[in-house]
Amino acid sequence: MQLLTIGINHNTAPVALRERVVFPLEHIKPVLGQLLELLPAGQRGETERAGPEAAILSTCNRTELYCAAANDEPAEANRSRALAWLADYHQIRQADLAPHLYALPQSDAVRHAFRVASGLDSMVLGETQILGQMKDAVRTAGEAGALGTYLNQLFQRTFAVAKEVRGTTEIGAHSVSMAAAVVKLAQRIFDRLDKQKVLFIGAGEMIELCATHFAAQRPALAVVANRSIERGERLAERMAEQGIASSAMPLSDLPQRMAEFDIVVSCTASTLPIIGLGAVERALRARRHRPMLMVDLAVPRDIEAEVGQLSDVFLYTVDDLGAIVSQGNAMRQAAVQQAEAIIETRVQNFMHWAENRSVVPVIRALHSQGEALRQMELERAKRMLARGDDPQAVLEALASALTNKFLHGPTHALSHTQGSERDTLLKLLPELFRKQ
Repeated sequence: MQLLTIGINHNTAPVALRERVVFPLEHIKPVLGQLLELLPAGQRGETERAGPEAAILSTCNRTELYCAAANDEPAEANRSRALAWLADYHQIRQADLAPHLYALPQSDAVRHAFRVASGLDSMVLGETQILGQMKDAVRTAGEAGALGTYLNQLFQRTFAVAKEVRGTTEIGAHSVSMAAAVVKLAQRIFDRLDKQKVLFIGAGEMIELCATHFAAQRPALAVVANRSIERGERLAERMAEQGIASSAMPLSDLPQRMAEFDIVVSCTASTLPIIGLGAVERALRARRHRPMLMVDLAVPRDIEAEVGQLSDVFLYTVDDLGAIVSQGNAMRQAAVQQAEAIIETRVQNFMHWAENRSVVPVIRALHSQGEALRQMELERAKRMLARGDDPQAVLEALASALTNKFLHGPTHALSHTQGSERDTLLKLLPELFRKQ
């Protein structure tokens, strides 16, 4: 089987393109079925998965397809299939997507998975959120029946490598999370955050992290707007426990209440923008054009891009935060070399395992052939004993027949080869028949 990772991320594509290829979590299971149909099947064996394998990791910073397909297909053929399918599914021209797409075969795919899980390929070096997102992707693929021997082994080793890297290096030390970067950004724009009112849109993990960081700055008011008012209320209650004036409201109240807030942080799973240009213009008029900071952490984006053109709005997306989080990256660079060394060793270990798996069908065939010969000669010996032949002669005949049949293949090969092939056989045979 051939491993292949195909995708785009924050290093290869802008958010405007990344948001167009996002797979909502609830869509991934049926989508995996479509992807598997594109990939060629491998050889069927008693313990090997016959069909191809696949998993999809889709976050705000990356959309990646992890595949295992028949090894008699060139990687470029599988890349072309995946590109055509990805472009067709998301209704994007292949010419627009192809320049931003990377295709990583075999050991490159393994190394990439290890680096992603360890936080080495993240916008925030050493961040831990991606590991949980990868585990969710693997769990979803498993529930969809899309995982087999190769990807199961790859991801289990991926998680083990991530644990080793984080446990033996300081890659996570001095970490600057995306949530912390949002607070730093707000502090650059407003002199005092304890005078500002903050609106959080959504109640997922990223918003919870942002709320925790903002709570430490003691804002004047914190409000959570969410489709599920109950979940929003739970988050508001946790902030209230820290002495922050907080409450929750339904998303439908956004147009009427947006003008109340100085800072808006949004991260929902909506496939379409939930804050349009007109709504923000009305809010600014109501605020008498006092400035607003709006941070859009969602992919696809929650806030229309045109909002950024308004003179009284500071609009930032996940890509804009890259410069801020990079300041903390320098403090973790010393651990990168150590982490890369660990990863390289584990990549070699995995590829050794994969190469051994590739000869399993041959080993199984040899065992099967040997068992057939054993059974045939054993039945002949039993018949000889049944008719009263001398047991010593029967054992001699059994041993001689097995030896002759065992050596027939190698001796026949030596007799019918010449040149370099014969030289290769002469070098291999002593190793194959060495004493145990």
